[in-house]
Amino acid sequence: MRPKYSGKTTAPVLAVLLIFAVPGVGAAASLAGSKGDIHFYPYLPKSPKDQCTMAYNAYVAAGGHSAYATTPYARIRSLYIICGSGLNAPSQKAAEERAMKSCESARSHYKVITGAGCEVAASK
Repeated sequence: MRPKYSGKTTAPVLAVLLIFAVPGVGAAASLAGSKGDIHFYPYLPKSPKDQCTMAYNAYVAAGGHSAYATTPYARIRSLYIICGSGLNAPSQKAAEERAMKSCESARSHYKVITGAGCEVAASK
């Protein structure tokens, strides 16, 4: 035996659920997999085990506001790359500040005085 009112109430209930579900989809959009705003394309060593390659891959995989900072690579000026990242920060600006602080910290740790300073290569 079939219920008398089930067909008439199902459609309105589903419509209301759809209305409330759609705004939540846009708000919950993740930044994971996005390269974000590219300021310049960073040089990444071919080795997947390189620290800067791993930091860049972690930046791309991060779901929140993140940034990747590195020293620009020029064979004439420098033979090294120093990088840093700021992952899952409250805002894009905060992520850029964290990435720059991380990169500058690495420069001072390795006592690098030649070559260019750190710059934000990409942020999202």
